Amino acid sequence: MKSLTDHLAQYAAYHRDPRNLLSHFIGIPLIVLAVAVLLSRPAIEWGGLWLSPAALVSLAAAVFYLRLDWRYGLLMSAVLLVCLWLGARLASAGTPLWLSAGVGMFVLGWIIQFVGHYFEGRKPAFVDDLTGLIIGPLFVAAELGFMLGLREPLRLAIEARVGPVRLRESTARS
Repeated sequence: MKSLTDHLAQYAAYHRDPRNLLSHFIGIPLIVLAVAVLLSRPAIEWGGLWLSPAALVSLAAAVFYLRLDWRYGLLMSAVLLVCLWLGARLASAGTPLWLSAGVGMFVLGWIIQFVGHYFEGRKPAFVDDLTGLIIGPLFVAAELGFMLGLREPLRLAIEARVGPVRLRESTARS
């Protein structure tokens, strides 16, 4: 199994433009939430829990994240729980609201992603490796942590492999 550094470095290689990174801070959360919403039907309520395909997918993702890194795994598990809660709330509403919210967020999230990759000048990572679909949300969490000064050794290990985030030309000239 690849290490956390392996996964994040592979994904980071497709995301060195700051405008692309910004697009991922918006697009990926929208997509993750949209998937939770759309997969929250069909569902059954059992013992106070909303059991749905979203719950199964989230459980599998949480196990994957926890096996990679317990700190990020706990963070991602919490994020997935929030998405499950919101997904269940929307799924219990009427079909028009559930479907329009889920599809709307999914489409908008992907549009934002592709705009970011236009600036990057490179296709999305999942085109070459489908694991990019599960690493994307983790990458956003890691990048946020790096911006907050957390996990500096991990950031340095990733940058040693793929280089730092590029400065935009207008920024570099100032």
